[in-house]
Amino acid sequence: MATKLYSTQPTTISADSVCPVGPSMDGYAARPVPHIWTDQLAIEEPLEIRLEYWANGRPQRKSVSITMRTPGHDLELAAGFLFTEGIIAGWDDIKHIRPCGPVVKGQNFQNIVRVEVHPTVSVKTATMDRNFYTTSSCGICGKTSIEALKIHNHFGKNIKHLTSPSVTQNMLFCLPERMTAQQQLFQQTGGCHASALFDEQGTLLCLREDVGRHNALDKVLGWALMNNHLPLSHHVVLVSGRASFELMQKSSMGGIPFLAAMGAPSTLAVQVAQEFNMTLVGFLHHQRMTIYHDPGRIQDHQAAQLKEKLGQTTRNTGSPVNTAVGNPPRRFPRPET
Repeated sequence: MATKLYSTQPTTISADSVCPVGPSMDGYAARPVPHIWTDQLAIEEPLEIRLEYWANGRPQRKSVSITMRTPGHDLELAAGFLFTEGIIAGWDDIKHIRPCGPVVKGQNFQNIVRVEVHPTVSVKTATMDRNFYTTSSCGICGKTSIEALKIHNHFGKNIKHLTSPSVTQNMLFCLPERMTAQQQLFQQTGGCHASALFDEQGTLLCLREDVGRHNALDKVLGWALMNNHLPLSHHVVLVSGRASFELMQKSSMGGIPFLAAMGAPSTLAVQVAQEFNMTLVGFLHHQRMTIYHDPGRIQDHQAAQLKEKLGQTTRNTGSPVNTAVGNPPRRFPRPET
């Protein structure tokens, strides 16, 4: 049995005016030896994204999404979500974006973001009608067809023709440590994901944390959108945890040709990489990685050999294994055939 009680005031650790860490809580463990400790938890709160637009000469207002997120960089999250869902085409579509609604009791943030687009912007109502309730665990649910990614994905269509970014193995091996060193919220709570954007030299450009892995990436893409950095054709994005379908989808919308993950990809993630010719790396950690698709953007002398070995396997049969790069030990052995 464990009992937890609010005990102290929250500690602010982000550059925002928002505190992403909740009140410290006392935990009690009865086994093997009774022990009481003080813990900090990442805040998880709902964020409603409201869109104001014009249709048939009349102003309209619609709640587009409710996502469970860690407060902080909410405007980036809202802008990034609208962009990666194909609802807006760019930052110039937005006339005003601002938080609204009551301030959360005892905190200094609000749980609604209002986004007003210019009257001349044609909003795709069919896209908006796919209303989502997004949780921190599952991401955006209900998308089962990769064909949907080809719609309203202007930057993604260009990835197939890119040779950039051109990176080295050693640079890739350094990225997890560089990201982890900046994950202040994770260091405090151990309960959040991160997405980090790097250039070809491995310089960290933007890092965002959130209880939802999809939210963290939306915040990064929202930052790029608001600062006019799209498309991100010469960049690498690193995500904590696994590489899921929605992370590949969002990366392709931002024109990112290279996604690396510290965990494993899903089958749909590999299929998205194949469809858009994105480089997909998993299990990136401590001088090890697994290349699941297109090693041609990695400069080292192994790249040409790996491309020859992987070409038929990954692109035609979808096999996710590359033993030449040094796969980490599998938790479950393969069945013998």
